[in-house]
Order: sequence, then structure tokens, then C-alpha cells
Amino acid sequence: DGSSPSCTLSKYCGGTWKGIQNKLDYIAGMGFDAIWISPIVKNTEGSYHGYHLTDLDLLNSHYGSETDLKNMISAAHNKGIWVMLDVVANHVGPVGEDFSKITYFNLAEHYHDTCQITDWNNQNMVENCRLADLPDLKQENSYVADKLKSWVKDIVTKYDFDGIRIDTIPEVPKWFWKEFASSANTFQLGEVFNGNVNYVADYQNYVDSVFNYPLYYAIENSFCNSMRNIENYWWNTRSKFPQPKYLGVFVENHDNPRFLNRCNNQKKFKNANIFSIMWEGIPVFYYGGEQWFKGGADPNNREAMWGHYDTGSDMYKALKVANKVRKDQKIWNHAVVQRYADDVFYAFTRGDNVLVCVTRGEACTRSITYHNWSDGTNLCNAFDTSDCVTVSGGAANINMGTDPKIY
Repeated sequence: DGSSPSCTLSKYCGGTWKGIQNKLDYIAGMGFDAIWISPIVKNTEGSYHGYHLTDLDLLNSHYGSETDLKNMISAAHNKGIWVMLDVVANHVGPVGEDFSKITYFNLAEHYHDTCQITDWNNQNMVENCRLADLPDLKQENSYVADKLKSWVKDIVTKYDFDGIRIDTIPEVPKWFWKEFASSANTFQLGEVFNGNVNYVADYQNYVDSVFNYPLYYAIENSFCNSMRNIENYWWNTRSKFPQPKYLGVFVENHDNPRFLNRCNNQKKFKNANIFSIMWEGIPVFYYGGEQWFKGGADPNNREAMWGHYDTGSDMYKALKVANKVRKDQKIWNHAVVQRYADDVFYAFTRGDNVLVCVTRGEACTRSITYHNWSDGTNLCNAFDTSDCVTVSGGAANINMGTDPKIY
């Protein structure tokens, strides 16, 4: 929104709802049709990320006014872009024991007793103690539960949000999420920050969907090490989720160092992202990846976008192509079928019209014989329409460079 390109990442850097509205075309240009925004409520001063609420009724004035927010959502809807709101129901801002600073939750009885989460394998502790010393709301208190549920219902209705992203899911009892989800009455995508599929999957029985953290770890291990990790995920993990097709699929997010920070190779990153766009689930792309951002741990992975809106970047253009194929072919109507897997190369189809081929960012040649195509079938690469392969002798011989291909 015209703010200075230099700012302190641990403080407010100028992002506003008006600024988002001004960049909707930039987002739509990559083929994305939904955005997930930060929490909107008033926070303890300095909490630029939005996760430290102090008043459920007031908006965070650093982001703009009620009118600004409504205008942004309306503009997004006019462009066919849905808006998902980030919500927090586990904790409030870092006020120690001075609960009088929190509107509505101003009494000690609204919180669990003060203790810190020190053992993430102790579920009782995870649900009843403090994350990063943030006062832990007591959902067993009917006043607290009712207030959170009525708030989410009202906020979704008032601003016409199209979904909610729910923060810190494991830190709150499952029974509450079922009630909260019902009150929200819109799509929910929950954050279960854990790589153990048995732990993560059950939460999908309480909210519509969760981020696919087990796959997140498999993606990084695959594109940085061996593609066998994807194959292993496919055979052993995905079947444990109640609804794999609704899972949020991501390569990076605001809670982890960026992919390029841990695996500094743009071709690997490009392959990983095209994989995630075309895979089973709802792709969630973290802003700035299209400009090759490579920040480390929070807050360094929350870089300012000012001055980084190059619509000609290789990643920006690749996302546009992949998202177009995704929509044109309605790949969500077709199951993933693994067609080839080894340490370097991975291929899968979404129906008979789409073959996705990715590597660890290195050249290789592979012959795919497990497929449904008859000899003479012509396959052409969406990224380069002059790159075509004809099925012959029962084989599609794929010659990979360092870039992903979608035939």
C-alpha cells in the first residue's frame, strides 16, 4: 500500500486491508481464487501477526477500518475470490495474570490455571496449559464457550467471510471444535501443527479440514532428499484421513522457515509447488514464494512484499499455468493415481487427461508404462506446448529437464 520497503519484521510493516484490495489482481493473476488473511481483532500493542487478542469486538486499527475490511471482501467477491479469516479460540494476548486487560474474558475463572506446555506428548497439558505463556481460555466454562461461538457466528455473518482458518487446534478439546465449527457455519481449515498422521487425522472428525502437516514434511523430504517420501505418504498415510480431498496442502507457511531457506534450490521449490497445486486436497500457497522469498524462522519468514510484485517471475508464471490446468480439467473430480516413483522422479495422474511429472529439480528420463493410454496418444506439456510425447509400445517416454511438467 505504498509503505516503505524497509521495516522491522517483528513490528507492523504497513499491511492493510486496503493494501490487499489493491493487489487482488496480482493474486488472481496466479490463478488463486481465495485468500487467507490474518486475524482481524484488536491485539496487544505490537502484536503485528494478530494472534494476541484483547477485544473480540474491536478491529485491529493497524489493518484499517470496518469499511476498509468490508470493501476489501466485497472487491474480492466481485473478482471471484473467497476470503478466509484466521481465528483464535485457544488463548488471548500476553497479559500475564492481569485479565482485566481482556474484554469479555476478564476473570481468572475464564482461564485454565497457569502452567506452561513443556511436554507436547502430554495431551492434558497441551489442552490446559499455556502456549508461549499466553493465557489459556477455559472452554469448559460455558460463558467462555458461548462467547467464542457467538463471536465466530456473528463475525462470519457480518463480513461475509467464506471460511475460517482455525489456529492452535490441538490446544483445545475436540468437543469444543465441533460446536465452534457448527456455530461458524462455514468451511473450517484447522491448524494441527504435528507430523504424526494418527494424531492429526482424527481432528478432521471435528472440523471440516486440517492442514496436511504429515504431507508437508514428506514434501520437504522428497524434493530435498528422496521422492520415495511421497510414495511412502501415498501408500501408508493418506488413507488414515477421513476426507483427504479437503486437506490443506502446502509447501511452506508462516510458522516454519521457508523452503528455500532450508533447501536453497529454486528448481526443487518450483517442482514442490507444482506438485502441491496438482495433488489431492486444497492447495494453500504462502505469499512471497512466487518471488523466491527465503526467510528463516519467524519473523524472518514473514517478509514485507513491498517492491516484490514481479508478475514475470518464473514461479508466478508457473503457478498461473498449473492453476489453469487444475480448473480447466476440474482435477478435484479425479483421484490421484501414482504412475511412477523412485528417488529422483515422481509421476501421477488426475483422470486420463492430466499427467503430472516432478523431480528433485534434476534432469532424468523415465518410461511410464502403468497408464490408461493407447498407442498414438499425444501428451503435451502445459508449460511448453511444443514439448509433446506420443505413447508408443505401451510406454510414455518422459524426458525431464529441471522443471516440472504437466502433460
